[in-house]
Amino acid sequence: MLLLSVININWLLNGVLALIMFGLGLSLKRADFQALFDQPKSLALGLFAQMVLLPFLAALLIYSAPLSPEWKVGIMILSVCPGGITSNLVSYFVKGNVALAVSLTVTNALLSLLSIPLMVNLFLTHFMNDGSQSVSLPFWNTLLEIFVVTIIPAWLGMAMRLRMGKKVANVSRWLNVVLPLLLLIVFGFKILAGQDQGGTDMSAGDVLALTPYVIGLNVFSMLLGFAVGIPFALSYRNRITIAIEVGLHNTALALLIAGDKLKIPAMEKPALVYALYSVVVTFSVGYLLVLFREKVLKKSLDLSQDA
Repeated sequence: MLLLSVININWLLNGVLALIMFGLGLSLKRADFQALFDQPKSLALGLFAQMVLLPFLAALLIYSAPLSPEWKVGIMILSVCPGGITSNLVSYFVKGNVALAVSLTVTNALLSLLSIPLMVNLFLTHFMNDGSQSVSLPFWNTLLEIFVVTIIPAWLGMAMRLRMGKKVANVSRWLNVVLPLLLLIVFGFKILAGQDQGGTDMSAGDVLALTPYVIGLNVFSMLLGFAVGIPFALSYRNRITIAIEVGLHNTALALLIAGDKLKIPAMEKPALVYALYSVVVTFSVGYLLVLFREKVLKKSLDLSQDA
């Protein structure tokens, strides 16, 4: 921790986020982009759930909650951050539609260049700018920084994949080991260190107070993502995939916005508490949805055939 107190923790966070997006670029194949055209209805519904319905859900969840304005904005920032490699991996493990998952991640990452600066300023205006204070996110500066630390590394990863093909497998395996460790270090520092060192000065009380809201956001957003495809007759597999993409967010990007751009440590706390649970909660809900399909729906089908 002493070494990290000398290093600007937000620079390290930017570097880790860039590596995450580089790793995402390495995982992309030509077939993934074909999925954009092969599954337009699933892609459109997934994006609608992520970018429109999810912020409304988050606002309903925290609007009357006994949380500080900074925490409320922190939860709203989390709700507009796209997914990442982790959501694609969860889709893979629960046998979701990985091509759709990657398509949603990439498309949402591109759209977030504009959506994040616009929507975060809307959240700040509503929850924090009460006349006694005025907080805003610099639009063009934020757009440029998101572009530099997300889109450019992803493009470099794609270019490397196209040039080297299967030779990048070793790089991908290396990143799969190093990135989780780096994220753990950054999250640990952010949680444990004081604000004067770049941390958030998180307390056990903060964790307990935020836990029901971040878990609630995680679970209800997944159910929302799953349900949105029902009226449009999406396949069960695609509905599970959309649920995972809507439910799991790029926590590093949320920390970048709250900590590096807005420089309000309290806004980082919801993302950090969310990171403690999100992968386990998302995998568990995804697995239960798969189990429901395999056990309950199959049983119902068998009974109808017997009849």
